[in-house]
Amino acid sequence: MHIPAGNAVMILVFPTLYLPPLSPNPTININTKPKKPKMPSPLPPFTRHITTHDPTTGKATIHSSTPATFTTFENDAFAFSVPYTTTTFPANLTNEADIHAHEATIASGTLGLVSPGGTVCRIVDFAPGQEPLMHRTRSLDYGIVLEGEIVMELDSGEKRVLKKGDVAVQRGTMHAWRNPSQDKWVRMLFVLQDCLPVEVGGRVLGEDLGGAELSHVEEGKI
Repeated sequence: MHIPAGNAVMILVFPTLYLPPLSPNPTININTKPKKPKMPSPLPPFTRHITTHDPTTGKATIHSSTPATFTTFENDAFAFSVPYTTTTFPANLTNEADIHAHEATIASGTLGLVSPGGTVCRIVDFAPGQEPLMHRTRSLDYGIVLEGEIVMELDSGEKRVLKKGDVAVQRGTMHAWRNPSQDKWVRMLFVLQDCLPVEVGGRVLGEDLGGAELSHVEEGKI
């Protein structure tokens, strides 16, 4: 599979994505197959709450409360949802510019794993026993385990077991996520921020999506 540089979706664990009533989110398609068909994630749904400000009083108010929509693929081995994105840093919140930019990004169907010049908030559910995909994005990532336990594998061979509540800070890291359970799903929240190319020992570590192919399709069409 092939993903255009700078326009990947994580994947992976990937991945890119979805939420009504904002336009249907695009999703990813990875040819890394699980060993056997999986059941849809049993983890509970969540609601995204966005705040804004009353133009008269300046006080904080609720802009919207939207139930999340997950998109699954590869025999339900993964499920993705993208609550929010930004396209600039720092983000411009005046006159709801960031909300309009997010809606436009989702509607365009071009969001990759990383939002160039901005951030991506992504929820990923991992099926038990799914095949991990070693990959690297040009981004600074915060990964928080919300449910279950998962193994973070690095290309050096190092591994760490992350438990519920643990946080991974990945800095342009070649890595893979493995759910070691045979019957429990794992849910993680990722925040990916675009970054400058990482240079190590005079070499630039470019994006490497491990042979994954990213395709943007309308929700429910895969």
